[in-house]
Amino acid sequence: MSAVLCHYARIGGVLLLAVFLPVCVNAQASSSGDPPRPSQPDEHSAVDIVEFVAGAALALTMHEGGHLVFDAAFDARPRLEGVHLGPFPFFAVAHRGDLSPRREFTISSAGFWVQEASSEWLLTRRPGLRHEQAPFAKGVIAFNVLSAVGYAAVAFARSGPFERDTRGMADSIGVDERGNVCS
Repeated sequence: MSAVLCHYARIGGVLLLAVFLPVCVNAQASSSGDPPRPSQPDEHSAVDIVEFVAGAALALTMHEGGHLVFDAAFDARPRLEGVHLGPFPFFAVAHRGDLSPRREFTISSAGFWVQEASSEWLLTRRPGLRHEQAPFAKGVIAFNVLSAVGYAAVAFARSGPFERDTRGMADSIGVDERGNVCS
């Protein structure tokens, strides 16, 4: 059953990305109140896409940086490890396994803390972000939202790489990774 849930979680994540990315990139056009224009090449669309992807890349770097700050603080000897999420190769920042539960929880949670803080900061400073032409900021928000949804899906399926943050958090405090929702 876990493999089936993981399969549907992956499909759901890809569908969310396929729907969310164009919506974010074209948010200003649809929310400006102007009548819809016929599709035509836009000189800024390529730049907007690059800025959106750069925002998402910065958010990923910030997430991993959150882990690294506490890895360094706790002398956890961080290292990059290649992992796979299904057929997709990726990387994880891993650390030594003999940390206290508090330190493990802190390191595993740090990426989420950075995501939440950066989203909060962006949305507090720019409450009308939805209506702005701001692909970089929307890339940051999109990464934060989609990675949280992806982590939730993988946690509920109890699948994915061993180094996933939700597993590290749950194991360190002795709870089911799914939050006992499915038990």
